[in-house]
Amino acid sequence: MELKWLLCVTLLALGILAIQAHDTDEDNDADDVVDIEDDLDDGIEDVEESKSETSSAPPAPKVTYRPPVPTGEVYFAESFDKGTLDGWVLSRAKKDDTDDEIAKYDGKWEVQDMKETKLPGDKGLVMVTRAKHHAISSKLSKPFVFDTKPLIIQYEVNFQNGIECGGAYVKLLSKTPELNLDQFHDKTPYTIMFGPDKCGEDYKLHFIFRHKNPKTGKYEEKHAKRPDADLKTYFTDKKTHLYTLVLNPDNSFEILVDQTVVNSGNLLNDMSPPVNPPREIEDPNDQKPEDWDERPKIPDPDAVKPDDWDEDAPAKIVDENAVKPEGWLDDEPEYVADPDAEKPEDWDEDMDGEWEAPQIANPKCETAPGCGTWQRPMIDNPNYKGKWKPPMIDNVNYQGIWKPRKIPNPDFFEDLEPFKMTPFSAVGLELWSMTSDIFFDNFIICTERAVADDWASDGWGLKKAADGAAEPGVVGQMMAAAEERPWLWVVYILTVALPVFLVVLFCCSGKKQPSAAEYKKTDAPQPDVVDDEKEEEKDKGEKEEEEEEEDANEEKLGSDADLGSASQEEEEEEEEEDRKPASEEEETVNRSPRNRKPRKD
Repeated sequence: MELKWLLCVTLLALGILAIQAHDTDEDNDADDVVDIEDDLDDGIEDVEESKSETSSAPPAPKVTYRPPVPTGEVYFAESFDKGTLDGWVLSRAKKDDTDDEIAKYDGKWEVQDMKETKLPGDKGLVMVTRAKHHAISSKLSKPFVFDTKPLIIQYEVNFQNGIECGGAYVKLLSKTPELNLDQFHDKTPYTIMFGPDKCGEDYKLHFIFRHKNPKTGKYEEKHAKRPDADLKTYFTDKKTHLYTLVLNPDNSFEILVDQTVVNSGNLLNDMSPPVNPPREIEDPNDQKPEDWDERPKIPDPDAVKPDDWDEDAPAKIVDENAVKPEGWLDDEPEYVADPDAEKPEDWDEDMDGEWEAPQIANPKCETAPGCGTWQRPMIDNPNYKGKWKPPMIDNVNYQGIWKPRKIPNPDFFEDLEPFKMTPFSAVGLELWSMTSDIFFDNFIICTERAVADDWASDGWGLKKAADGAAEPGVVGQMMAAAEERPWLWVVYILTVALPVFLVVLFCCSGKKQPSAAEYKKTDAPQPDVVDDEKEEEKDKGEKEEEEEEEDANEEKLGSDADLGSASQEEEEEEEEEDRKPASEEEETVNRSPRNRKPRKD
């Protein structure tokens, strides 16, 4: 027990010392700041240089940035490392059905470095302003036609200031004669919309494509199912994330974030609404017959209310057996005017009426069982049955829930190749956001997975490597966290010391048994031996008692003759015993050295 208490006290002392040490460091830092301010004219530059030399950590491995270069055929590739918006068109359109003050696409776009970049020279497209409509687009090197090759679109996003409500998705603008990038707006036809979007606590990763109805020629948006993965981290960690959409000619698709699949499916089975309508639909002109019975249960028509059923009996009745408690104060009210209350000085009886003191609980009722007029309590009425209703029985005429009959769908069609979408010739960003400084970078549209992976490795991969090199190790992160939250020192100490404490506790807390050698030294009986001896003595005593009882029974059953012979035998035995000691004494005397005769030579 002493060891246990000692360990507990040691752990507590270590935690207190750690916190005090941290507080002392903070005080020292504050003193240093004051000293530096006081001695500013006496060489602050030397102090700062010496401080930086002593406190600077070892330099992190340097990651050199090189603009990515496509390794194969691409339809579009943009890294913004030229530092300009060459090739991009800012929209000058206005939104329809919107006030003129906010209808303009006047949001600002710029090519900038990331705020906390670890790769000097790596630039990107930044949506600078907030609470405005933004639209910018760029032409592809050639239109993308959906035939026998996959479509891969990939780009990077960094919510540098987090995100409150807004999107960072891209639109692949359909190839049409009317396409005018200068007038790009929310109604401009697109083929695919893909990317992150968030408002409130609803985190989305859109994949929408516009499907053309082969019978009517109208377009309808088809939305991919929501991913099962938790997307919140991608919006809140302020890191650069890589978004990839892979669309295959066999109608399968994959959505990846940071090269990890977060959603997948098939255009025929996993879109809402479905690409193909149902073959049959409910007849809109069909009506339910008037005699159609949908009731599975009905009241029993043959049931009769029992004669003793009293529907007028109340649910509660007065307890006639109740007795007023002794000491009940009938003449005392439950509440009385507060005797200590005083009328406010500004009370105007003409305006506020006659002043009355506030009511408080009657202090005389605190020790009494009750005050006021006593009334018998109410109890449940044992004869209460309520309103009688006949029991429910199965309806023999039940026909089930009526549904309209099915008829062939006049609008039915079957498109088994929804992958063959409308060709697109431009990529655009048409966004509204309540958060500024959303960073976009390294757009690529191609047909080969290896080309997209190489582009990601040369762009996003370098950002990830630079962030990893700049971040402290696990120990460094733990120390930094403890600097911000001193109580973590106690957690760290307990985490390290607790396993040691448990090992010592289990190994050393057992009761020490004395060894066999110690028993020999003290001649003390061992616990196990003593217990065995006691049990043996107890068994012997029980056996002797049983034998004595048997002997007594035999003696009672014996005859008088046997008793006489037994007494004679006892007398003879006593005479023999008297003779034996005498003879033995004579022998001992004769054998003693004094009585021996000397041997003659």
